[in-house]
Amino acid sequence: MGEYTCSTDLIAKAVREYEGVRRKSEIGAMVSDLRLDCPGVIASFGEDAAVIKNHDEALLLAADGIWSKLMDADPYWAGYCAVLVNIHDIAAMGGRPLAMVDVFSISSGEIRDKVIAGMREASAQFGVPIVGGHLHPDTPYSVIDVAILGVAPLDGIIYSNTAKSGDLIVVAIDLNGRVHPSCFLNWDSATLRTPAEVRAQIRVLEVLGTRHLVTAGKDISNPGIIGTLGMLLEVSGKGARVDLGAIPRPDPDVHQIPFERWVRMYPGMGFILTLEAKNLAAVTELFADAGMTTQIIGSVNDSQDLTIFDQDQETCVFDFSGSGGITHLGEERCNRE
Repeated sequence: MGEYTCSTDLIAKAVREYEGVRRKSEIGAMVSDLRLDCPGVIASFGEDAAVIKNHDEALLLAADGIWSKLMDADPYWAGYCAVLVNIHDIAAMGGRPLAMVDVFSISSGEIRDKVIAGMREASAQFGVPIVGGHLHPDTPYSVIDVAILGVAPLDGIIYSNTAKSGDLIVVAIDLNGRVHPSCFLNWDSATLRTPAEVRAQIRVLEVLGTRHLVTAGKDISNPGIIGTLGMLLEVSGKGARVDLGAIPRPDPDVHQIPFERWVRMYPGMGFILTLEAKNLAAVTELFADAGMTTQIIGSVNDSQDLTIFDQDQETCVFDFSGSGGITHLGEERCNRE
């Protein structure tokens, strides 16, 4: 691993103890209290977006809030990311984002202006309008939350919980970027791309869904590459072995990013996918045409353990069969089966 050499135990510990992973642990308990079976709802908790049947197509509904630490560091970037993360959620499902609404709490006019500027920039770049929402203009804190609506063919949706034993695990990521100046755990590629380029990257996922080229997928979110894969495996009831040396990363001669930090970073455009080997060439070509790198990092198995290895080292990061899960939605799934 060259400059990135470090033990698998160190990487596993860094991922498990990362706040972006640990703060997901309350999700499972909340879902058990909130979930209701409703006609027309095909999928909900555990997916990047809820899937709602609407005649012969699916509506995709998602919402995301921005970490307060990012708002404190850079309100403009918080506003931009509030839009970006929601577009990622719809794309990860194989959908096309249609429109967004926001809930904005404001403590000062300066923060308001910066957040709105960031939201407007991202909205214009990706071509997804903000069409309404709710405003709290006089709160003692500043928070931005966004909800998004998308659409997809019913038979073209990419789910998180459908990974199969034997599938290849592929990371697709835009390595043409930078560590964002305001957040050392954000890899920013999106602001360096043209509107045409980022929209083409999003459309790749639509093609993957409609052509049934992948078995499961998620956008790489706050838990990073390994943590996001863990969330996918957890709801799929599967395990995996991941080769740390295969994880795509920025050129170390240009970007001096410690490996344990890189695997926890949120990328401007990145996805975890599982797929059959016969579809690898087609998937790789589609992402390459959009300026993104793809790499096989492991394979899915029935172990319910996410294990990482590097040469002669091997460490279990998560054991989903016990209490070592991330969201504990796997337990909720098992309870409902």
